[in-house]
Amino acid sequence: MEFFRIIDKQVTEEIIQNKITPENLELFTESMFLLEKVKNNFSGATLWGGFLISYDQIKGGIRFALLDCPNALQWTITTGFSPERTKILIHATINRTQKPLDFIKEVNEFLDEWETGLTTQF
Repeated sequence: MEFFRIIDKQVTEEIIQNKITPENLELFTESMFLLEKVKNNFSGATLWGGFLISYDQIKGGIRFALLDCPNALQWTITTGFSPERTKILIHATINRTQKPLDFIKEVNEFLDEWETGLTTQF
C-alpha cells in the first residue's frame, strides 16, 4: 500500500537532509524518537513500539525504514520531483495490499504528525 502527503513548503534537498536527522525527530513527530545509535542505523521508538530504523540521505531528501517491521514500513521525505516539484512530498509504503482499517488509520495519523512537523519546522 502507498500513502502520500504533499506539504506546500519550498525547501531544498540539502535543507531536508540537514534539518531532519535521527537526533532531532521530536521536532517533527510526537510518536517517534531516537533511543540509541546502532552503526549506520538507530534504535527508535514509534507509535507501534521499538524498531531498528534505517536513515538514509537519498536523491531529493531522506528515507526512513523500520527494518524489523513485519509490514516493512518505509517513508521518504523529498522535494524536486513529480507530482509537486516545488513542494515537500512524503511517500510511505508497506508490503501489503490490504490491512485492517485501524492499521491504515494509524499510518495516516503517523503521516499527519510528520506533515504537521514539517509544516511547523519549515
